[in-house]
Amino acid sequence: MTASPTTAAAQAARAPAPAPSGPFDLERIRAEFPILSRPVRGKRLVFLDTAASAQAPRAVIDAVRRYREEQHANVHRGVHYLSEVATAEYEAARVKIARFLGAADAHEVIFTRGTTEALNLATWTLGKTLVGAGDEVLVSAMEHHSNIVPWHLLCQEKGAKLVVAPMDDRGALQLDELERRLSPRTKVVAVAHVSNALGTVNPVAEISALAHARGIPVVVDGAQGLPHGPVDVRALGCDFYAFSGHKAYGPTGIGALWGKMEWLDRLPPWQGGGDMILSVAWDKIVFNKPPFRFEAGTPNMEGAIGLGAALDWMEAVGRDRIAAHEQELLAYGTGLLSSIPGVRLVGTAPHKAGVLSFVMDDVHPHDVGTILDREGIAIRTGHHCAQPVMARFGIPATARASLGVYNGRDDLDALARGIEKVKAVFG
Repeated sequence: MTASPTTAAAQAARAPAPAPSGPFDLERIRAEFPILSRPVRGKRLVFLDTAASAQAPRAVIDAVRRYREEQHANVHRGVHYLSEVATAEYEAARVKIARFLGAADAHEVIFTRGTTEALNLATWTLGKTLVGAGDEVLVSAMEHHSNIVPWHLLCQEKGAKLVVAPMDDRGALQLDELERRLSPRTKVVAVAHVSNALGTVNPVAEISALAHARGIPVVVDGAQGLPHGPVDVRALGCDFYAFSGHKAYGPTGIGALWGKMEWLDRLPPWQGGGDMILSVAWDKIVFNKPPFRFEAGTPNMEGAIGLGAALDWMEAVGRDRIAAHEQELLAYGTGLLSSIPGVRLVGTAPHKAGVLSFVMDDVHPHDVGTILDREGIAIRTGHHCAQPVMARFGIPATARASLGVYNGRDDLDALARGIEKVKAVFG
């Protein structure tokens, strides 16, 4: 029998987190991330790759270790003590996610392996239910491959069309062009909250309003949105919101898809197996209610518990304070990199999160990344699983420095010095 998130631990998780107090203490926050104390190639680690995968604070590491040492058992199916404890902690994490997202009900939160699986889940349940031959799915030109490929496969299978809303030369979505592409054939709109390659913050609430005026559901890739500021899915107005734990200071292999219950109640299961059923006979299968209908098999219990701990940690620091800190660094870094001759920023939309993508004259981004690594500076180089974005700007790749709660101006100063060394090598 599937447990409901109504255990003592889950009830405790409903309590709002205490409001943070005092100034933003960067050194104290850095001290909570054990990995930041290790040197890299004999240098201080300057970690500027949070958009790929954030580091985990001690609170998350301890939560996962405690689960493995003291609480591990399979959830929902056991009547013994450890199973009850594991189930309570697992379902408490679901409640924490719902609260963090501003969801109406914890049962609207479906655990997945991450954003990619969450978007595939949306595609092959919502999309397959709504999209037929001659229909259209509308995406933006700045999407990650995870929000392109599943819809492309669906459209191929159904004989539908994938329609793209363009962006301008700054990397900002052209909202009027998106509206122009909404038609009676549009069945789903799928957009990123924040572009992983450019940092652009999309106007999700406005997009949702435009789509809903035509009865079209909206699916949001929130992988880069949730970690960098407050997210309220009801204020955003979207119908589905996907995110990953490892980009939000949590473990890898865990994430979630939030969906409005009015949609989840209507959608068929995606995968078959244990826990997503109520009964199985040779001639009839009765499926479970949401969210369990979409959670086949033994879940990632330690990942869910670690993710819950990560969200608790972010609440304790203060999501508004995290966002303000990163915006101050983004402004500082933008000015710093823009002042370096031969460096060009890619993605200069007026509303951005903490991403600084750039190219250098006559230097491939991979070479930039390799030389910076010798200085202990970790950045990302390549197309960032956003090849259509690179094609739009006429480049094969960028070097991307992405910001997290543990970064400071000293990290960006180190990046600037490293870029000067790159110039010296290729000068």
